[in-house]
Amino acid sequence: MTNFERKTGVLDFLKPIIELENQIFHLNETIIHNNCSVTQDLLYFQDELSNLKRDIFSSLTPLQRLHLVRQAERPTTLDYIPYLLDNWIELHGDRGGTDDPAMVGGIGKLQDQLVVFVGHQRGKDTKDNVARNFGMPSPGGYRKALRLMQYANRFNLPILTFIDTPGAWAGVEAERLGQGEAIAVNLRDMFSFDVPIICTVIGEGGSGGALGIGVGDVMLMLDYAVYTVATPEACAAILWKDSRQSTEAAEALKITSSDLKLLGIIDTIVPEPIGGSQANPLEAANNLKQVLIKEIKRLLLLSNDQLKELRYKKFRKMGTFYEY
Repeated sequence: MTNFERKTGVLDFLKPIIELENQIFHLNETIIHNNCSVTQDLLYFQDELSNLKRDIFSSLTPLQRLHLVRQAERPTTLDYIPYLLDNWIELHGDRGGTDDPAMVGGIGKLQDQLVVFVGHQRGKDTKDNVARNFGMPSPGGYRKALRLMQYANRFNLPILTFIDTPGAWAGVEAERLGQGEAIAVNLRDMFSFDVPIICTVIGEGGSGGALGIGVGDVMLMLDYAVYTVATPEACAAILWKDSRQSTEAAEALKITSSDLKLLGIIDTIVPEPIGGSQANPLEAANNLKQVLIKEIKRLLLLSNDQLKELRYKKFRKMGTFYEY
């Protein structure tokens, strides 16, 4: 039995791919055990698989992209960091009594440049997700992120943020501890920092929970990632009182990288392997690393005042339109 056969809850649009991969797996098993020559058949199936993947992943709907990035196999912040940074170390705590595991951060070297990173952290299974609160940070998580970014600003280190959350924790306890205030302070202070800030949407970027570490000079987005003011399910429930209309909501929300690039919300789409980053995390990380290195070098040439002015203008022009 292959790894694909053991998976449960397979996405519908991935079933033809998995079925063909299983056929290739069993054909390989036949070759090994029976010492028979079916090389041409195997090559044919592999070509068919490549074509099928290319066709399916080039025509994913917005909702299918959202389901793709919600897969447990998709790389998280702490999966990318070892590929991106050398000599990195995770730092803990908000210096206010909490250390939210849904928000991670630390310091490391991107090529020869010392940087500070912060990012949302999902779990890999049910137990891990419960411990990480499904990647939904509490107020302490945003205060931890702010502490690390203030550290970066004090010591003139560029900041990298990695966005991957369905939203900030919306529990009563979070509200009691000041969730809205914590996110608002992050937004205010990120506009004031003197150092370059590069934000990357690596998975699902949802609502204010994503924006709490999403103010930067450059906004990158992985090809299949999504970035949205509200989940399609929540949007459908609000607008049509029916969460089953999430497909229509996903289309209307313009949550895909290509839509957001067209709207000027993001600056660069980082290519992913066919099948998403989960298909080849190393290739995805290398693609992202090259873009990060290029952008940091460019931003370091700007003065502090230029950085803040461009950052301000970048966000001021979002949502503007003209009527004729």
